[in-house]
Amino acid sequence: MESVAADIIDILGTIAFAISGVITATKKRMDLFGILIIATVTSVGGGTLRDLLIGKSPVTWILNTSFVYLIFIATVVAIIFRRQLRYVRKSLFLFDTIGIALYTITGVQMGLLIGLAPVICIALGTITACFGGVLRDILCTEIPVIFRKEIYASACIVGGSMYVLLDYFDVNTVINSVISGFLVILIRTLAVVFKLQLPSIYNNELASKNQI
Repeated sequence: MESVAADIIDILGTIAFAISGVITATKKRMDLFGILIIATVTSVGGGTLRDLLIGKSPVTWILNTSFVYLIFIATVVAIIFRRQLRYVRKSLFLFDTIGIALYTITGVQMGLLIGLAPVICIALGTITACFGGVLRDILCTEIPVIFRKEIYASACIVGGSMYVLLDYFDVNTVINSVISGFLVILIRTLAVVFKLQLPSIYNNELASKNQI
């Protein structure tokens, strides 16, 4: 049951990140090859870094080619319906948020599975969730969301911490995944709706500069 739940989370996360990659690439008016590359990097970038950090080789998506086909299919579908996706308000935010929630869970699960310390499991979940988006934004010449003031990685850290806590109390894996993943989505959504941001170290500098 736990294995099936993990597979479902992986599949949904892959689809969500592939779509977010397509949306970003089409906004930059890339060609078909460029769109596919961005979708792939967004989908597998975090998981690849996670596997390399824990010494898992070959990495997951190389061993399981079904992920490659899944990314390709999701990319084609997203390209076909790209006009409709543009009409969905904040569609990039939607799929990106779903992606980081799901990948946070898979990263934490992987860390717990091999017996890593809780804090490392949380870090692994955050890396899995965020690094694909970092690569996507860099390749699309954008400042990665994780490096701005937005609540992004922080949401993954809180969700990952919740997963570790509930796992400690032997909460069912499926229930744990739903609660922790929903927490990531909730925090990220509330942060955007209410314009919540992390404190900036530059506020005083900007105020001083304006006074000069």
